[in-house]
Amino acid sequence: MPPKKHIEEKKVLLGRPGNNLKSGIVGLANVGKSTFFQAITRSPLGNPANYPFATIDPEEARVIVPSPRLDKLTEVVKPKAKIPAFITVYDIAGLTKGASAGEGLGNAFLSHIRAVDAVFQVVRCFDDAEIIHIEGDVNPVRDLEIISNELRLKDIEFAQKHLEAVEKITKRGGQSLEVKQKRDEAEFVKKLIALLEDGQRVANQNWGPKEVEIINSMQLLTAKPSIYLINLSEKDYIRKKNKHLLPIKQWVDKYSPGDVIIPFSVCLEEKLSQMETDEEREEELKRLGTTSALPKIITIMRKTLGLISYFTCGPQEVREWTIREGTKAPQAAGVIHNDLMNTFILAQVQKYEDLIEYGDEAAVKAAGKLQQKGKDYVVEDGDIIYFRAGAGKN
Repeated sequence: MPPKKHIEEKKVLLGRPGNNLKSGIVGLANVGKSTFFQAITRSPLGNPANYPFATIDPEEARVIVPSPRLDKLTEVVKPKAKIPAFITVYDIAGLTKGASAGEGLGNAFLSHIRAVDAVFQVVRCFDDAEIIHIEGDVNPVRDLEIISNELRLKDIEFAQKHLEAVEKITKRGGQSLEVKQKRDEAEFVKKLIALLEDGQRVANQNWGPKEVEIINSMQLLTAKPSIYLINLSEKDYIRKKNKHLLPIKQWVDKYSPGDVIIPFSVCLEEKLSQMETDEEREEELKRLGTTSALPKIITIMRKTLGLISYFTCGPQEVREWTIREGTKAPQAAGVIHNDLMNTFILAQVQKYEDLIEYGDEAAVKAAGKLQQKGKDYVVEDGDIIYFRAGAGKN
């Protein structure tokens, strides 16, 4: 008999499906969270005036993604317009100790975190007598533990409610497939609760596809990827030194292993965002001997959400589109227009590097580098695509 064909199980990602994902900025009160939100949305990289309908409401904004590839394509193609990609950033009201039990704005805070796809936690590491810390003094590890504990406590509550619902089915007894699956699910949820009680986050573990499906159905707060934005004074940011950095790294390595730590200075970014021209900003950064952290923060935010780019190029416009990693061609076309997805015929694909090397599409085609791809093609980061569809919307 021929050997059994191995069918690889499709990887299921933690979190919501889809391409319109957003990040939430969280933190305790008076850590620089809202000032950071204002700086990132007013910066030249995320100025709402540079993008139509940039501000969705006072706490939510679209931030333009810095893209050297888009700049280079614009230089080569020379279109009438250049349209960048963006990410959606949400400023979530400050958390307080006891939020999981409804203290302060606890319930609203936690429901807002549930609605975002990744958490970007601002941690205060600067001293300022005029800005009172809600806990009395600057202690970033304590602050990290407060937020971690509140999210875990709420997740334990969610998980216990989920377990109760599952066990109602298992108590029916019998050997039906549904009862067997629910027994397995109950055991897994108990494992999750034990993990959370041990101080761990769900997002930082390795899970199989079936386990991920269960986790996604529960909408757990600690299942969201997390980035730690360490808010330093301007002086400490420039000299790249602060007594709290090592303890923060040790805490993250233990309780949030693999997650990124990015030092930045809200004070500096706010000052830069209020300058009128790029030249002024560049001159100030040169004078200080440093760089803005915003491009790195925006790029890492996007990567953490599992987002990549493809481009459309033509004489009218060069545009960068955002999709989630693993998206197939028809669904990628649907980001432009649903009709393109529903009547998809094929995708004509060239690689970014090839267009830059050969100079135009005709030369890419002559070199045998222009590819025709069908509905099963998984779009790769940097693809330049022309979609053909049956509805006349190409």
